[in-house]
Amino acid sequence: MKKGLFITFEGTDGSGKTTQIKLLEEYMSTKGREVVLSREPGGTRVSEIIRDIILEPENKEIVPLTEMILYAASRAQHVAEVIEPAVNNGKIVICDRYVDSSYAYQGGGRGVDLKIIADVNRIAINGTVPDITFFLDIDPEISIRRRINSTGADRIEQEKLDFHRRVYDGYKKLSILYPDRIKTIDATKSVEEISSQINEYIDELF
Repeated sequence: MKKGLFITFEGTDGSGKTTQIKLLEEYMSTKGREVVLSREPGGTRVSEIIRDIILEPENKEIVPLTEMILYAASRAQHVAEVIEPAVNNGKIVICDRYVDSSYAYQGGGRGVDLKIIADVNRIAINGTVPDITFFLDIDPEISIRRRINSTGADRIEQEKLDFHRRVYDGYKKLSILYPDRIKTIDATKSVEEISSQINEYIDELF
């Protein structure tokens, strides 16, 4: 069977990932492709348990290294149980966040050594790299305010704005390092404009 496609969405919380993921799912379905939606941390029963530990606002004692390892543990289970099998069976996997988030949040935001993040996640992802990643680029002050007003704030979202700016800078650096894979999308545009641009990139892949 023809290998599927692994698509990821990245960006600060409130950047519009959820909306665009749903629209891309609908677009791929019109092309007759079977789509699997997932998220990180999460995506499997075990990974969702780890997600609850990471994002619970009361767990303020979690140190940056522990946080990074928890994300990687959730990711390892997610890759083995969901992503690899689906892609190998010709399905389109669209995931809200992946390993780039660890570089941006734990590397850029928390200051964890990037080599440590790379070494741990190299084991976790087992060679599974996205075919394309969409970075929804928007000022973190706008996106975080949007997210909190919409759903409230988890442990990560409760961090001060300086943290979210460091995360944003981390994403910008990644987009410069990997321009062939990471496509930067102006998330201040209309929902329709953003969706159209994403669909154009997807059409190029096919």
